[in-house]
Amino acid sequence: MKRQYWYVIIAYIAMQLSSIAGVPLLLSLGIGSNSSSPAATASGYWAVLSFSITFFLVLILLREDIKERHNRSYVPLSIAWMWAIGGFFLALFAQGVAANIEWRVFGIEMGSENTKRIVEIIRLTPSLVIVTSIIGPILEELIFRKIIFGTLYHKYNFFVAATISSLLFAAVHMELEHLLLYSAIGFTFAFLYAKTKRIFVPIFAHVAMNTFVVLMQTVFADYIEQMLKETEKMHFIFGGF
Repeated sequence: MKRQYWYVIIAYIAMQLSSIAGVPLLLSLGIGSNSSSPAATASGYWAVLSFSITFFLVLILLREDIKERHNRSYVPLSIAWMWAIGGFFLALFAQGVAANIEWRVFGIEMGSENTKRIVEIIRLTPSLVIVTSIIGPILEELIFRKIIFGTLYHKYNFFVAATISSLLFAAVHMELEHLLLYSAIGFTFAFLYAKTKRIFVPIFAHVAMNTFVVLMQTVFADYIEQMLKETEKMHFIFGGF
């Protein structure tokens, strides 16, 4: 593995652990003190700060690697964009299948506590959307797909490389009960990268997927809840006949 790849991984790990000291620091400075949940608010602001710094550092370290020079193995840009857009729907499909398997086979309730917690923090610090929808997905694709999957794919077959990188991707989300769900998503993004050889393809699909989820659980949450209530009412009315 290239030396700069190790630097990127170290920077990412340091970012993940930085909240241990970063959140208390912000709280000591009074940031978030006027919020109904000071710790959550400070956590949101620290995430924006730490992710942003790490993002620019990673871009500097990988500035040569992320340049997609002409290569016959790359699919044409027009086809790559089709895979990028289709990859969004493919990832949603994989997530749905995995969630149903977890529920029906293993009895694991649908819904992610990690996602719920992030949505709650977004309500307190809206700027966190930048991290969840853009910066976070880009960092994860550069690290788990380009660096980890890409390095393993040079030595092993697709299944081995995709499995290892996807399991690591799932573990980082700290929800072991949803290991299958996150691994399925990671496997899908690895497939998109292997198929097109262009890292922007899984990046686009990942950004689109995260943005969609955030919008559904924040902007359109009340509308969806109202629709579900109306559906329940209709089911009650017609169910009486």
